[in-house]
Amino acid sequence: MSLILDSFWRAALYCLHPRVVMLSLLPLVIMVALSFGAGYWYWEPAVAAVTAWLESNALLALALGWLDSVGLGALRSVLGPLVVLFMATPIIVITALLLVGLMMTPAMVTLVAQRRFPVLERKRGASWVAGLFWSLVSTCTALLAMVASLPLWLIPPLIMVLPPLIWGWLTYRVFAYDVLADHASAEERQTLIKQHRHQFLALGIITGYLGALPSVLWASGAMFIAMAPILIPLAIWIYTLVFAFSALWFAHFGLGALVKLREADAKALAKAQDWTAQAAQAPLPVVDIAGPADSTRLPVAQAALPPVVPPSSHGGP
Repeated sequence: MSLILDSFWRAALYCLHPRVVMLSLLPLVIMVALSFGAGYWYWEPAVAAVTAWLESNALLALALGWLDSVGLGALRSVLGPLVVLFMATPIIVITALLLVGLMMTPAMVTLVAQRRFPVLERKRGASWVAGLFWSLVSTCTALLAMVASLPLWLIPPLIMVLPPLIWGWLTYRVFAYDVLADHASAEERQTLIKQHRHQFLALGIITGYLGALPSVLWASGAMFIAMAPILIPLAIWIYTLVFAFSALWFAHFGLGALVKLREADAKALAKAQDWTAQAAQAPLPVVDIAGPADSTRLPVAQAALPPVVPPSSHGGP
């Protein structure tokens, strides 16, 4: 727990570093370009398709009719855009996570290593291609879990639990691998992920909830739809900063745990070498070949040995 808290406040302070602030703008520019491009080409068809589906559903049609009867018919026009925003949020979050993982995480790890662990050996236990493959497999798994859990989002308590859990699991998988890929060997990385699996997962879940904050902003009311050109870049930048903080948190925690692991291995090796040196310098016990007459003068351990009878000089029994 002390390592988690120590890594937390260090990551929070590092977010104020000018290099971190500048690096957070690069994924923002890419995500804004992609979001507005997708919105320009697909926003109106997506809203029209979702609105038609809502009106064609018998149960939802009753709910919309009830809204008209109580004077809230204006919500009908914003329900489709809200649903589209809800559906787009996981895609934006996962894309931002991948961009941060590919573009920012190596820089964050290098910054932490240079400033806090300048003499930490780089064993390069994973290549960039292996990290990309790991991230893609983890992302596809998270997307499948997201799609499979969509019906459960209609249950009010679960919508506040399932998305952060899935995003937290994905964050843990991506960042725990990336922050250890350059400095740890493959064996060290596997050992650390196994030993600190619950801590890494806790970091991922906490940052998953932090990443859900912009979604709450988007879902706060229909008034935000008109402000989407302003709120979407702001929300994307919040996502980027949250994931940058996550990368820094994982970097401080992972590299700190790696240092502790190597210190423990060095102590164990020094202890083993010291024991070996002491054993080499100690006199070895010598057990003489005793005859029957010597058994009363030998120690118990040697007296327990069977007496050695010399062979007969006649060459026979």
